[in-house]
Parts: sequence; structure tokens; C-alpha cells
Amino acid sequence: MATLLAEIYGPGGETRRMVAAKVEAAFRSVPFIVDVDNSWGQPARRLRTTVSTDNAEFFHVEESDVFDTIAILNGGKTVGYSHRGGGRQPIPIRIERKKGERTLDERFLTTPIPANVLPGDRGVVELGDVVRVAPERASFPVFRHNGRAVEMVTAELAGSFEAPLYGMLAVSKAIDAQDWTGLQKPAISLHGQPEDESRATLLWDGEWEVTWVTFRDMGAAFGVALLGIYILVVAQFGSFKVPLVILTPIPLTFIGILGGHWLFGAPFTATSMIGFIALAGIIVRNSILLVDFIRHAASPGRPLGEILIEAGAIRFKPILLTALAAMIGAAVILTDPIFQGLAISLLFGLASSTLLTVLVIPAIYRVLRT
Repeated sequence: MATLLAEIYGPGGETRRMVAAKVEAAFRSVPFIVDVDNSWGQPARRLRTTVSTDNAEFFHVEESDVFDTIAILNGGKTVGYSHRGGGRQPIPIRIERKKGERTLDERFLTTPIPANVLPGDRGVVELGDVVRVAPERASFPVFRHNGRAVEMVTAELAGSFEAPLYGMLAVSKAIDAQDWTGLQKPAISLHGQPEDESRATLLWDGEWEVTWVTFRDMGAAFGVALLGIYILVVAQFGSFKVPLVILTPIPLTFIGILGGHWLFGAPFTATSMIGFIALAGIIVRNSILLVDFIRHAASPGRPLGEILIEAGAIRFKPILLTALAAMIGAAVILTDPIFQGLAISLLFGLASSTLLTVLVIPAIYRVLRT
């Protein structure tokens, strides 16, 4: 699967190829996009054989004999069967050339054919005497995706750019900078084949489609997880506001996650997203420890600020030790080429959210209570 795959849809094959050629030029104009190729290429060379009616008439050759001879030379012919009896299938007797020899060469053109149009004729002539062979270009190949004709431009990324999004953004800028006079500029689609093929459309596919589907599904799963956590916390504390306080630190993990990816120069991958989802449960547990302590330590006449400071001081150590244990486990796979994103998310997400949780949770809780 190509890292960058642009599918070009349009009203006709010629239009699609012209638009795709411009898109290919845009690919080649980006320095870090390499190995650019297309799906249509150059039409193959082929030889067309036609019967010369004038020569056939001159040599007294019937056109049907010419066609039959060409059919035998290119495919073969069954001339009889060898019956074996006993209810077994008969063996066909065929006249045919080896597949490797089925070419239009000297042997093909010197094949004898009967010249017996007139009664009493018993002559033979060579096949090359009554046919004309002319070279020509074959038609362009037709590729279809889900039943729709499409032209494709493929490429790979080089250097420090790994995610297809960087190449897509660069190609989009190059397309906008091109001169589209006399040709319809394609609409760019990120997902799903276009409903209207009366105009040219560029659909990004390849690794981008995998990325889109992966993050879409994981985003939906993350939303379900948050909803489940919210329902559990509502059932535990009997409040609709307190769970919002507890869930607040989850976005704070992004501060550390993005900083860690920037520090290592690593792309945000699917494993990075998995680490972010896994952090939600860990961070929520830390928030529950703080909020639960605050609620149990509250007593009439005792200042709320004093309770919040005590909760942070007492619960900070177990929260920190839990985070350090998880961070040490994540550091083991920090250099793994596949799971590095997961390690960075866990390591730096825990570091930032742990420090910010003990500050943000008491502050938000105080705002809601006062």
C-alpha cells in the first residue's frame, strides 16, 4: 500500500488522465515526496492483423479460411475425440501451438492456407500474402474502485516526514498554485467516493484511509469510554457536577503528549492515540482519589481551602508513585519503532497530568463549591 495514494474520479477517461497528470506534477514538485508513479502509464504496443480483400481475391483465398487459420494459430482447434469407453470422458484431439510460440512472427506469416475459391483449385499461399500487419498503440488500462473508473497517482514520503497528512497538505498547496486554465480543478475529498462524477474529484486513499478509519473508530471508542466513566462516577458520588471535575484532567494529558512527540520528533500515530485513551482511566483514578478525600474530610466549620491543601498533600505521594510506576513501564518501549507513540503518550502524558491534577482539581472544586 502506498503512503500517498490519490484517486482521480471524473466524467471521462481523457479528463481523468489530464487531471491526474497535473496532480502527478504537483506530487513531483514537493521535495520530500519520492517514487511518484501513476496507474495508466504508456499504452502498450500491439500489432493489428487485417485481411487484404484485394490480395485475397487475387490469390483466390476465402476470408473464412484466413480467419480459421488465424484462430488455430492463436488458440487452437479441436479436430476430434479419442473415445475410451467405460463411461469415461473422451480425450479431445487438438491442433495448437505452444503458448510461448503464439506470436506474430515469420512462422506465423508463412503458414500455408488453401487457395480454392474457384472450382478445381488446389493451390496454397502463405498467410502473409493475404493479410496486412500494422503496429498501433493499445488503449489505456481501466482501473475500477468499487465499480467506478479511476486513475491513481502513488508516491512515498522521504526524510523526517512519515504521516501521509504532511504530503497531502503539501500536494494541496501545489495544486492550488498550478494553472488550471482550460481544465477543471479537482475537488479534494478526504473520505468516501464522490456521488457526482460530472466534475473531477481527488480522493485521498492508501495509508490515509487506514489512518482515517483507525482514528475515527478509536475516537468513537474513546467517547464511549468517557460516557461509561461519567456514569460510574455519577453513581458513586450522586452528583452531575463532580464527575465533570473528575474528567477535567483528561485534556491536560495532551499538553505532555504533544510536548513529548515534539521533543522526540515522532509523529502522532495510532499507538499514540491508544496511549491517550489508556491515560484516561489512570488520570480519572487520581482525580477520584482527590475528590473522595475532599468529600470525606469535609466537616462543618472547617475551611474548604484547608481541606483542599490537606488533600493535595496527603494524596500526592500515592498519585506520584502510581504515575512513576506506569512511566517506568512505558520507558521500556520508548525506542520501539512501532510502539514508541504509545510510550511517549504514557510517559509524558502521565508526567504533565499528574503535576497538573493536584493543582487543577482542587481549584475547579473550589470554584464549583463557592
